[in-house]
Amino acid sequence: MNQAILDKIESEQYRKTPANFCVGDSVRVHTKVVEGDKERIQIFSGVVIGRRGHGLNEMFTVRRISYGEGVERVFPLHSPRVEKVEVEREGSVRRAKLTYLRKRLGKGATLVKEKETKLSPKAKAKA
Repeated sequence: MNQAILDKIESEQYRKTPANFCVGDSVRVHTKVVEGDKERIQIFSGVVIGRRGHGLNEMFTVRRISYGEGVERVFPLHSPRVEKVEVEREGSVRRAKLTYLRKRLGKGATLVKEKETKLSPKAKAKA
């Protein structure tokens, strides 16, 4: 199939509002869940430990600790089931994948250094 035709079909499927989050951010992912004939929103919150793929195939992995057990979910970024992605806290990391968090227990499993904002000298004087 011609690549131009594929690009045109894919462009209709992209998310209307871009998801602005990075690896290391703490996010809340709002997903649509269908139960019978009812549809509701379910929230999964945790730390983004990786992003992969590009274009329509882009996925991101979110990890959280639930009742002492590590739980990871992989979400397609452009899926219509993903309602929105809220950034709770921005993290400052030096890696693209945070798989080392899987080995950690307790608070260390969710500990990602918060991103420091650089203040101007005038703003420091006011603070």
